[in-house]
Amino acid sequence: MAARSPRSPSAAASPARVAIRVKPGAARARVGGSYGDAGALVVAVTERAVDGKATAAALRALAEALGLSRSTVSLLVGAASRDKVVLVADPPADLAERLQALRG
Repeated sequence: MAARSPRSPSAAASPARVAIRVKPGAARARVGGSYGDAGALVVAVTERAVDGKATAAALRALAEALGLSRSTVSLLVGAASRDKVVLVADPPADLAERLQALRG
């Protein structure tokens, strides 16, 4: 009989969606503040919006700001837009609090 993983699939948290607004070409990278009626999290990156570089930098910055592994954060919607929806796989229980702290 195969060993069971310590975490069953039913115990895994559902992925969370996070709306972000990317500001490419910033003087310095930062994650914080909110944008628009929906309160999208602002992610400023130094990379320009060329060949997906700003998007990749935004995903790295978001993961770091949330204290998560980069591999848990992926783009769901908005590859060619400043407004994006990001998927956080297996989010921590306090993800909402972490996001609220960043939104300020």
